[in-house]
Formats: sequence, C-alpha cells, structure tokens
Amino acid sequence: MSWNGVLDDSQRDAFHRDGFLVIRAFYDVQADIAPIQLGIRRVIGQVLLRHGITNTCRTAADASFDDDYQALIAKDRSFGGEVYDAVKQIPAFTRLLGKPEHETLFALLRPGSIPGIAAGGSGIRIDNPGEDQYRAEWHQEYPSQLRSLDGLVFWSPLVEMTNELGPVRFCPGSHLAGPQPVHTHASGNGKTGAYAVRLRDEQQLLERYPQVAPLMSPGDLAVVDFLTLHASGYNTSRRSRWSMQFRYFNFAEPTGMSHGWKGSFAAGVDFRAIHPELCAD
Repeated sequence: MSWNGVLDDSQRDAFHRDGFLVIRAFYDVQADIAPIQLGIRRVIGQVLLRHGITNTCRTAADASFDDDYQALIAKDRSFGGEVYDAVKQIPAFTRLLGKPEHETLFALLRPGSIPGIAAGGSGIRIDNPGEDQYRAEWHQEYPSQLRSLDGLVFWSPLVEMTNELGPVRFCPGSHLAGPQPVHTHASGNGKTGAYAVRLRDEQQLLERYPQVAPLMSPGDLAVVDFLTLHASGYNTSRRSRWSMQFRYFNFAEPTGMSHGWKGSFAAGVDFRAIHPELCAD
C-alpha cells in the first residue's frame, strides 16, 4: 500500500501554512523500503568482510537491518563513513529517487512548476547515538542546496522513530519569512561545509515559532519547503537513526533561473558569491 496520488484541500492548506506536510504510508514498505534495508544490511556485511570482522548479519530485511553497525563503528569510526558513502549507491535507493510520485507531489504543491532532481542532493543519513559533529543544526535547505528558492525535501525514516532517536524538528510557518541570512564559517563547533552554516541571530529567530517533531514510521514521508527552519534531533538511544532524503527543485523559479540552478557546498560553489546579501560573515 502506498500513496494514491491525491492531496485533499486540508493537506495542501497545511503544507502552505506550515511549510511541511507528513504523508503517512507514502511509500510501499515491502516494495520500496525493504529492498533498501536489505541493501544496507548487505553493505554493512561487506564492510565487515573488508576489514576482517566477523559478520553476524542475517540476510532478511527487517527492523534489525543495521545489526552489527554499532560494533563496526566502535571498532573504527571511519568504517561508518565507508557505509555512509556506499549506501547511497544501493540500486533500490537510486530507483526510489526517481519515483514518479515525487514529481506528482511536487506538481500538486507547486502548480506550474518544472521539477528537477538536485544533483548530489540525495542520500541516506546515519545519525549515531550521542554524536553531534554531523548533526544538522537549525537551517533552511536553500543555502546548503541552492538550485532554486522553490524546492522540496522528501524526508523519510528507515527505522521506527521514537523520541529517543531524535526526530526531525520543524518550525511551522517559518518558510513564510523567506530566506534568512547565515554565517557560512564554523565558529568553534568543529563543523565544516554545509554543517558549519548557522543562522544569524538564531535564538531570536527560533523564538518566533513553535517547534514540532512528528514521530514517523518507515514508509511515511515528510515533504519540506526549502525555506522551512528544521534541525536534526539529538539521538539519545542505543541505535543509529537511519533516514532518506531526496531533494527536488523548480526549473521555472526566477531566482534559480538567474544563477543557472547552481548547487551549493556539495557542488563546490561559494554561497557568498551567489547570495552576498544573505551572508552575515
């Protein structure tokens, strides 16, 4: 069972009001999600094999698909980086990236748009317990992605979300204020690239909005406006938080068209050169 390709008026209104929308059972768990979980299990097994570590992973795709991952990164944290780079190359994941329903949903939320897939804007996040270096701080998607102001993130968990896992937090309505100025350099937090970008006057900005952190299940989808303030939660559990992100943009949006739909940090582009007016450095 998956999304039927229809949004009712209340869903459209909620998205335009809040800047994000959770659609339950958007993906078919058996057809779409299980093959990715199985692919992750196999990748973990291959990394274990590569480093001569005993592989106790079973071959089934289920809630325990990341068995042995914690033992792997306890042995050497860099082994987790190998898994992170490898899992985005799983065929089932790349097939899901171009799922036609993404285009359908984009068109329903952005009438008259010409959807595009942001190159380098898709991946599988692995947020490990107690690890803060790669946790996404409060941000809007646009500075770290560019492409177009009118963009959408498709975010979906690969594990059952709990409060302890640290679900994504959103500031409803924050997209309506437009793009916010950012500091593009790390300020002693050890983070680099897109992870180092921080909102100017962040605390004062966040105080303007409520915060929500919906609990989601594999197959659920959160579709998020590129300008909605959001952040990763803190993982205080004993397992990693696995999630997927796909990013689409609008070729017809004037700002993206003006700079040629350039990518941002991951594409080697200096955000300051594209939007000096948004840089608070």
